[in-house]
Amino acid sequence: MADTRDTGLATTCLERCKNYVKTRKGTILAAEILISLVILICYAASLYGGYSAVAICEMVLAIFIFVIFMMEMDKQFQAVNWPWADFFRAAIGAALYLITSIICVAGGAGDGARIAGGVFGILAGILFSYDAYLTFMAIKHPEGN
Repeated sequence: MADTRDTGLATTCLERCKNYVKTRKGTILAAEILISLVILICYAASLYGGYSAVAICEMVLAIFIFVIFMMEMDKQFQAVNWPWADFFRAAIGAALYLITSIICVAGGAGDGARIAGGVFGILAGILFSYDAYLTFMAIKHPEGN
């Protein structure tokens, strides 16, 4: 017979995830993870799979930041300035997505998956730029948080 007692850890982690996704920052990070996954699938299906490296790196970094903020490890491990780390992650991600997406859309004639990845990449660049803007405003005006 299965043990139906609650261990607490899984419930706590799941509840934290649900609660964090309901916040503005959690929603943005979840959207960044999902759009990076879509871009990864598009680039993997295209003839030029090399562009998928940007999507993989940005998705892994967004997952890392999501877990750090969701589990509130940023308050425990203060050796890193987490708001600035998140700002640079988002700003660099926006720049990389916009550059690679423009290249893919401009040179993707005949490769629909590459063009689709480029279009989603432009949307991701806008989303990452918005995240960088909000993070910078939170750093600039910390009393508003």
